[in-house]
Parts: sequence; structure tokens; C-alpha cells
Amino acid sequence: MSIDIKVYKNDLPDDLDLGNVLAIDGEFMGLNVRRDPLCLIQISSGNSDAHIIQLDRVNYNAPNLVKILADSKIVKIFHFGRADMAHIKHYLKTDTNNILDTKIASKLARSYSDSHSLKTLIKEFINIDISKQFQSSDFGGELTPSQIKYCANDVVYLHKIHEELNKILEREKRVNLYKDCLKFLKTRVDLDLALFKDDIWSH
Repeated sequence: MSIDIKVYKNDLPDDLDLGNVLAIDGEFMGLNVRRDPLCLIQISSGNSDAHIIQLDRVNYNAPNLVKILADSKIVKIFHFGRADMAHIKHYLKTDTNNILDTKIASKLARSYSDSHSLKTLIKEFINIDISKQFQSSDFGGELTPSQIKYCANDVVYLHKIHEELNKILEREKRVNLYKDCLKFLKTRVDLDLALFKDDIWSH
């Protein structure tokens, strides 16, 4: 699959129209929000494209990107959006609105499996075995071609994966449960940012 990849410094261009259903992912220096900075945001319109924004980590001034993330009319598809949304809220100072999440969808739809990684979903629904070699690498400096390709793979398949997962959710009558989980996602992010890591529903 040929992917049209573009890399931008600091923000998206003013005149870029990516449509109303976007796949989004972030790359950070680690999973501790306060310690590990948000480095990149990558976006795909679902048309074999990937737009990678290298954020200005001095001021995180990215008004065009923030406008898209906050826009409730634009659908954003994540895979494990919880981590991305927490970093976005902490560093870009915005909520991310109108969310879909392929990891949540997979856990509800694919109860026949205990593996819900993006690599597994791409293999099952796209029949491509992608490399996750650069999942744990330094995204804070100059990006290598391999890192750029890795970032593109993280978003370019999400539209199709979510479409296939939604078919299962509809067939198994779990769509409403999925929607209710998505409603809670912002609260889960707020709990993470407030340092409540445990399941507050547990005994």
C-alpha cells in the first residue's frame, strides 16, 4: 500500500482540508503525561494519507490542529485514545471531541480474542503484518524514514478497522454499550490526569 506522507513543523497548514472523519494518533517520550512530552500528532483522512505534525515543545502553539481536535463536528478515530487524549489535554490544552476508539471497539466486538493491539487488528482486517519495531523509539528529535513510516501505519488503517469492528458490534447488538463507553472516555482521561490510575469501580 502506497501512503502519501507529509511532515509539518509546529502545526497543520492553514488551508488544509482533511474532511470530517479523521484517524488520529500521538507519539510521546513515554506514558507518564507530566514527565513525557507529546512530540507528534499524526492524522489520516482515510485516503491512504498521513499528515505528521512535529509539535513545538517550547510553547505547543498549534491553533489549526487544536481547532480540529476540539471540533465536535469532526469524528476522530483513535486506537487507545485514552493515552493520546490525556497528552493532548495536558500539552495542547484542549479536550478532544467526538471520539471513536478501535481498542474499545475491539474489546467489545472481538470477545473471541484476548489480543487487541493495533498490529493484531491490522493483520486480521487488512491482512498486512506491520512492523512495530519503532514503537519504543525517540520521537523527540529528527525523525528517521522508518519512524515516519511507523507513524503513518498507526493511522492509515484505522478507518477500515473501525468499519469492520462496527459491523461486528451491530451484529452482536453491542453498539449501544460501545457508545456508552465512549461517553465515559473523557472522564477516564480526567481521572488519569488527576492521578487516579486504579479502577474506581472495583471493591
